[in-house]
Amino acid sequence: MADQINSLEDLKDAVTENVGGALGTETEISPREPVRDELGRAYATGKRKDAVARVWIKPGSGKVVVNDKDINAYFARPVLQMILRQPFTVAGVEDQFDVHATVKGGGLSGQAGAVKHGISKALQLYDPSLRSALKAAGFLTRDSRVVERKKYGRAKARKSFQFSKR
Repeated sequence: MADQINSLEDLKDAVTENVGGALGTETEISPREPVRDELGRAYATGKRKDAVARVWIKPGSGKVVVNDKDINAYFARPVLQMILRQPFTVAGVEDQFDVHATVKGGGLSGQAGAVKHGISKALQLYDPSLRSALKAAGFLTRDSRVVERKKYGRAKARKSFQFSKR
């Protein structure tokens, strides 16, 4: 311990000496590479609540198929269809990709969220330049909220049984 660190300047000098060789030369970040299979598709897994979606995207006319059904047949509510289209709108690539998804578990709302998450991740893998827009919108982050567990002595997670004074 020949060099003693007595001030912030000394600390800064010591850190740049030790780390300069390791990190100083490789500060450039290499651009992300597109990840596609032999058929030109990008694959990603999306999750929301209890639902898990496997999503493949490829260039096309904007056709969305979920569990071998058209989007209008599987997600009948317009709100759920809008949720599925959000990643394309944010990325500015509406009607440029075909989507094939299989989704299991949960209800329709959770499944729509899972497919949206999967589409966002697959878009980012297919074209890494779309990552910043999708990340800024929060579509690449898995929504970790799940149902709270039921506690003993309670009707549900927080609801109590009816109280009777007598």
